[in-house]
Amino acid sequence: MAELTDNGRADKTMERHADEEHHHGVSFGEAFKVWLRVAALSFGGPAGQIAVMHRIIVDEKRWIGEHRFLHALNYCMLLPGPEAQQLAVYIGWLMHRTLGGLVAGLLFVLPGFLSILCLSYIYAAYGSVGIVAGLFFGLKAAVLAVVVQAVIRIGSRALRNNVMLAIAAVAFVAIFFFHVPFPLIVLAAAIAGFLGGRFGIAAFKPGGGHKAGSGPMVSDAESALGEGIPPHARPNLGWSLSMSAALLALWLAPIAALYAAFGAHDVFTEIGLFFSKMAVVTFGGAYAALAYVAQEAVQRFGWLKPGEMLDGLGMAETTPGPLIMVLQFVGFMGAYRNSGSLDPMLAATLAAILTTWVTFVPCFLWIFLGAPFIEKLRGNVALAGAMSAITAAVVGVILNLVLWFGLHTLFAEVATVHLGGLRLDIPVLQSAVPATMALSAAAAIAIFRFKTSVIATLLACAIAGMLWTLATG
Repeated sequence: MAELTDNGRADKTMERHADEEHHHGVSFGEAFKVWLRVAALSFGGPAGQIAVMHRIIVDEKRWIGEHRFLHALNYCMLLPGPEAQQLAVYIGWLMHRTLGGLVAGLLFVLPGFLSILCLSYIYAAYGSVGIVAGLFFGLKAAVLAVVVQAVIRIGSRALRNNVMLAIAAVAFVAIFFFHVPFPLIVLAAAIAGFLGGRFGIAAFKPGGGHKAGSGPMVSDAESALGEGIPPHARPNLGWSLSMSAALLALWLAPIAALYAAFGAHDVFTEIGLFFSKMAVVTFGGAYAALAYVAQEAVQRFGWLKPGEMLDGLGMAETTPGPLIMVLQFVGFMGAYRNSGSLDPMLAATLAAILTTWVTFVPCFLWIFLGAPFIEKLRGNVALAGAMSAITAAVVGVILNLVLWFGLHTLFAEVATVHLGGLRLDIPVLQSAVPATMALSAAAAIAIFRFKTSVIATLLACAIAGMLWTLATG
């Protein structure tokens, strides 16, 4: 009995020491301010948003280390929906439990939601007003430079050896030239990385073959959270199931209520069902879903006119928050044009809230359900290899998105050329937009040469875009 008592005391002592070990000293109030800052700076799509989080959370605040950040990012890359927002939920949960994850995720979405809602009001009421068009014109040019900077930053961390470079290159070729679906690219990279880690190949180990000159790396041991798993982050099947059940009810209950009250063909029911479906299948971020959403919104539902999806994308790309917020604009315009007995602006506002709700509630579900088990597997060599390879592949995919964005920003027309199994987007040189090129070049010089902040660069280009539109309009 004495032995059992001693063992019990030893276990409690170990648990107390574990709690002390994982007491990171970051108050919830401080974290709230940091997540507000991250949300305000989350421009430039997933690459830019992830880079902002990395710079603030890892390099500046040193809350978590490099390997832990990439491990969390790799898991979020596997999920449907916006990986940057899910990464914020994951890190917020690691630092301050469930409330921390909820606050980090909500703050990440809020600025973009409010910005796009205001721009949607202007768009619906006034259309392409000159000064508003100039604002978008300037921001698009600046965002291109911001995203290029983000890709370089993420790539320098993830592509630490020639094997990772090769995986990124293959992923880029597969999606840019052959339009291989994103999930297949992720699956192939995961298999290659799993086998590489399983067989002990150094290139697939965390930190293996790290490139010279990639800069000092914050180790997990040097971070506030440390190397271990916080007590609240250990797998607890009961907690995961109860939290998942609550989030599932929050996600689906409004749709069920709309269906019961108004039927399957009401615009709000259609919006809830359609965007809930998109929340499950949008692997690869907003771009992966754009073609399908645009086709359905224009041809099937009649929510948008041809070409309006790009206007919505412009809003999402030039406001803080995930690019998937473009779906909010689609839902807004759908209800605005099919408002029934409601005031069009009221119907559109309710639809924007509904679209955002069914798009982002599942993101919290995926993280709270799976993150504790992913944390437990952080030391698994084979899994680490798979996730490292996935990160490398995603760098190639993001580079493809940067080129797509650049082509459609710098040129008014882009032609598609088919060569056997290849499908290549080629810019029509005569459609080049010199003003956009000049502004993008100026933004790149400001960011890379003079180290100007992202916000200052965006603001300057926005003002320049409005002045240019007024001068030439």
